[in-house]
Amino acid sequence: MHCCCNGSVADRARKRGKSGARGTIMGTFYHEMQVFSATGDRSETVDALVDTGASYSQVPGSILQRLGIFPTDTAEAELADGRVVEDPIAEVRVEINGRATFTWVTFGPESVSPLLGAHALEGVRMAVNPVGLRLLPARILRMRHSS
Repeated sequence: MHCCCNGSVADRARKRGKSGARGTIMGTFYHEMQVFSATGDRSETVDALVDTGASYSQVPGSILQRLGIFPTDTAEAELADGRVVEDPIAEVRVEINGRATFTWVTFGPESVSPLLGAHALEGVRMAVNPVGLRLLPARILRMRHSS
C-alpha cells in the first residue's frame, strides 16, 4: 500500500460536495466510506482519501475495534517513501455511494487519514474521474463475448 499523506492534509481540505466527496489538494480528494461491524448491525462513516495507488483501504484501528473487527492476518505494505512495513489486516464490509463489498482493510494509526484504496473501488465498481475529482460508476471489463 502506498500512503502519501498525513492528518494535516485532511485538516486542510474541508470543502464537501453533494456526491459525498470533499476537498481537493494537489489532485487528491476525499470521499465518504461506510464501514460495517463484524455482525453488520452497526457502522461508522469515515472521510477517506481516495488513493488508487493504495492496494487496500485503511481505517484507524480504534474505529475497526469499536466495530468488533480485529486483525485476521498481516500484509507487507510499501509506503510512499519506500519503507516496507507489516500491517494488520481484516476483511471488512464497506459501502460507497450505496454499493457494498467486502474488502481488505489495514488497521491504521490514529494520526493518518483513512484511505479508500483500489481494491475497494473495484469491489463497488467505481472509478476515479481525475478531472472532476469524483467517483463514477465503472463498467466491468470482459475479454470475450458470451452467447
